Amino acid sequence: MTRTGPPRGAGPAAAPSARRRRFRLLGTITLFLLPALVLFALLVLAPIAVAVYTSAFKWNGLGGLPRNFVGLDNFTRMFGDEVFVGDLRRGALLIALSLVIQLPLALAIAMLLNQRMRGRAVYRLLFFAPYVLSEVITGVLFTMIFSPDAGLANQILGLAGIDGPQWLADPSLVMMTLFLVMTWKYFGFHMILYLAGRQGIPKELGEAAAIDGAGPWKRFRYVTLPLLGPTIRVSVFLSVIGAIQLFDLVWVLTAGGPIHSSETMAVTMFQFGFKRSQIGYASAVSVVMFVISLVFALGYQRFVLRRDTEGAITTMRAQR
Repeated sequence: MTRTGPPRGAGPAAAPSARRRRFRLLGTITLFLLPALVLFALLVLAPIAVAVYTSAFKWNGLGGLPRNFVGLDNFTRMFGDEVFVGDLRRGALLIALSLVIQLPLALAIAMLLNQRMRGRAVYRLLFFAPYVLSEVITGVLFTMIFSPDAGLANQILGLAGIDGPQWLADPSLVMMTLFLVMTWKYFGFHMILYLAGRQGIPKELGEAAAIDGAGPWKRFRYVTLPLLGPTIRVSVFLSVIGAIQLFDLVWVLTAGGPIHSSETMAVTMFQFGFKRSQIGYASAVSVVMFVISLVFALGYQRFVLRRDTEGAITTMRAQR
């Protein structure tokens, strides 16, 4: 005889038990997240709040809390300052050069080093090695290389009978010199990203395209490049954010000179904050840097990385 009735455990006590399990799970998650949230609040949110607060004051950082409230005067002064407006132009120039020259160069070398060749591992190591060096070491190294008198660059040009320029002292040349050093320093990182993305593409796709008659360029254009899209988009994001916040390399190489011709927003912030003791104005510069980075990051994620993030979420849901 078949027994009918409600399933076991489906009585009134089942709902409170399920709620208790959810509360325990929520408590466990909160317990594990709490240390990270506290650190994030202390090291990220609190400095942002302090910078926003002090940007509304004329303050030298001494004598306790700021009292001379000036409202938006620091921001008005900033956007009327030719040096800061020049910082924006120079930052845009570095971003454009990175996207047009640095990243395509990294992609080309990554595709080359993905081929079978003798010493491939050594070449990969040599190209990636500059990224391991700190920005300070890189700056000191290229300060010696581009020295106008005994620098290696001018000595090599001298062997060809060419008078070497003032690489770091010529206002018309210093930004291109800075970009050259940036490319040497950072393109290996992007190369490794592209190389990892390329090795994640199944070989069968390229073989199938070759069987259909596609040559090397068409296989790259219609198979490799589209599948490298997520990696390229992440690489572009990191390159733009890095150019906006560039400081160490510029400070060691030129300290923003000559005549502010290589100065960036971060260098301007440091100059006013630590050299001239104008903490309020420096805080205003840092707020503008933060807003530019935040707007770009949110916009880029919303309009460019949306397909990648939605695909990742869909894959995770399917696996669950």
